[in-house]
Amino acid sequence: MLLLLLLAVANVAVIFAQAEQRSYFGFESNLLTGKIFKHTRNFKGPIPPISSGIDVNILWKTKGKNDWQSRRRYPTIGLGISYMHYDSKYYGYGVGIYPNLELPLLRKAQWEWTMRFGMGLGYISKQYRPYAPFWDTLNNAIGSQINNYSLLHSDIRFHINSHWDLQAGITFTHMSSARFRQPNLGVNFIGGHVGFRYFPEARHAILRNNQLPPNLTNRLLLQARQGIAITTRESAGSAATPVLLSSISLSKRYWSKNKILFGLDYSYNQNVYDFMRLQAINTGSEKKYAWNAGIFLGHEFLYGRVGLQMQIGAYLHQTLLPKAPIYQRLGMNWYLLQAEKGAVKELYISTLLKTHYATAELAELGLGISF
Repeated sequence: MLLLLLLAVANVAVIFAQAEQRSYFGFESNLLTGKIFKHTRNFKGPIPPISSGIDVNILWKTKGKNDWQSRRRYPTIGLGISYMHYDSKYYGYGVGIYPNLELPLLRKAQWEWTMRFGMGLGYISKQYRPYAPFWDTLNNAIGSQINNYSLLHSDIRFHINSHWDLQAGITFTHMSSARFRQPNLGVNFIGGHVGFRYFPEARHAILRNNQLPPNLTNRLLLQARQGIAITTRESAGSAATPVLLSSISLSKRYWSKNKILFGLDYSYNQNVYDFMRLQAINTGSEKKYAWNAGIFLGHEFLYGRVGLQMQIGAYLHQTLLPKAPIYQRLGMNWYLLQAEKGAVKELYISTLLKTHYATAELAELGLGISF
């Protein structure tokens, strides 16, 4: 769980570092209702007819103090906490704490449409426990109490006055151990929410820099990243071993605030190597069947020293224990260095969640550099 804790601490630290003065502080609360959905045929547990919860978010409105805030049309930074009551018997309740970024999609006089993404740390009260006195083998979705927690919100918001807003929208949440503990199918929830938002400081009093900053060049960079993840084999209770991940890519900046990426992935899976040694499979040449390689396309939204990155990739080579042919990554880059001149343009820490469709595989922690 150390890796998940490091990811959560890094997320929270950067969010607070980018927060504005307390005079632009606000909060919101949403009631959630919906259902767990089976995203794989291997999900064996029963689905409760309805699940519900509450989400509270502490907010900081940006006001154009930095160039990225003006380019991003003054987004909102938040630190949220969610409570989900999945059911009483099989999945129990879950709690997630997550930093988040909100992106305005459309704004009118009294209305706006936004999207909010967050990733942090989650706790779930019930998990797979095949031992006395529990003997809970039907819930094969979660193998650990401490997990990754991710949330995606989309809101339609109505401004009642300068302080209060009403909002409604759709919500998706994901809870899983990112394969640090098996089973690792994850609990995915989708539903709707309604809520309110309040800012003590009047909206019209929030000063903004309405002068757009100068455009940045659409530069092309060579990027390299080295990461590590911790994973287990398919059976519950198996030992945790490292996965070493490397990637090299080309990135192209556009509109002064986004990147597109194209690159190659490589990973070495110690757990697959150990499995072959234990089972005496491919004796003497185990390493040939313990690595993955893939090609990926990515996009990154830049928010100052934070980058929200999404990737989709296809395997060119898989280990002896293959997964689905298509994989995805979602997460954030935390930039330690951002320079327009010099040999080294960027230095960053990456926190990424790798998935195969809706099933999480790895929580990655990495270090990247751009030339």
